[in-house]
Amino acid sequence: MAGNQRGIALLTVLWVLTVLMVIVFSYSYLVRTETLSTLSFKEGLEKRFLAEAGIERGILELFYRKKNLNKVLLEDLEVWKTDGSPYSGQLGDGTYIVKIFDESGKININTASETILKNLIENLDVEGIESETIVDSILDWKDKDDFYRLHGAESDYYQSLPVPYKAKNSNFDTLEELLLIKGVTKELLYGSGKQQGLIHFLTVHGNTGKVNINAAPREVLMAVSGMNMETADRIIRYRQSQEIKSISEIEGVLGQKLIQLLPFTTAASNIFTIESFGYRNQSRSGNAVRATVSLSGNQQYKILYYKTPVSVKHDEANSKPTNDE
Repeated sequence: MAGNQRGIALLTVLWVLTVLMVIVFSYSYLVRTETLSTLSFKEGLEKRFLAEAGIERGILELFYRKKNLNKVLLEDLEVWKTDGSPYSGQLGDGTYIVKIFDESGKININTASETILKNLIENLDVEGIESETIVDSILDWKDKDDFYRLHGAESDYYQSLPVPYKAKNSNFDTLEELLLIKGVTKELLYGSGKQQGLIHFLTVHGNTGKVNINAAPREVLMAVSGMNMETADRIIRYRQSQEIKSISEIEGVLGQKLIQLLPFTTAASNIFTIESFGYRNQSRSGNAVRATVSLSGNQQYKILYYKTPVSVKHDEANSKPTNDE
């Protein structure tokens, strides 16, 4: 009888120890998970703050550019370009890479011709019926009638979708509206891999219908009828050393190809999109922010658009270092 009681007591002790061990391991696992989660949150927050620091630096450089654009400056004090050239800055063990895009260097989706839209989309490797569908659908979306083009779409098509909606029949207010357009995918709008998306080449700001030749990327230059890659590269090489002050200045470089220059102007805008990518140490993962700002007098600005996280290209190897410390 006494032996049985000792056996039962031993089993009870073993069961208690087993339960305690499970509790200890569970608590240890929970603490480890919470620690890693907190560390990940902390690192993510640091990367976001680095990216936001890049946005603020970009705004500062825009005001500096506005004041010193036509002045002769030392090499370390030169103004930043607004054609998407990358610049890098250091904050402690963190880095941010900033690109500034003048919205006047993009194609206004509300005023662009069918030909320019089609050329731009085909420059992004979208061809044939697919490109015609997208262009026709963009034009149908913003026109005021319900008659659709050959490959386009109006309310009757959009009403047949699982989540129905109507065609806007008005101008685009944001580029994100393109995701509602027949044929437009997230990859086409935002880009994927090495290919940039439409959001880098289109704008809803400004109404002149002309593009700033100093800020237009290669894809925008090539969207103009008759403009090939060689011609676009000649313009880009020329403006790397100096701002183009007049269209006639470039006519000489291009051999008087006036017809190709008609859609262009040298007039800049006060609206810019800034992309900033922040990361720590040698990590290639980080946080990216995209913001569109409007500058006004007295060092004032207004944020028109802000999004994070976003997908951006960040090539530190080709970026120009800046002094932050």
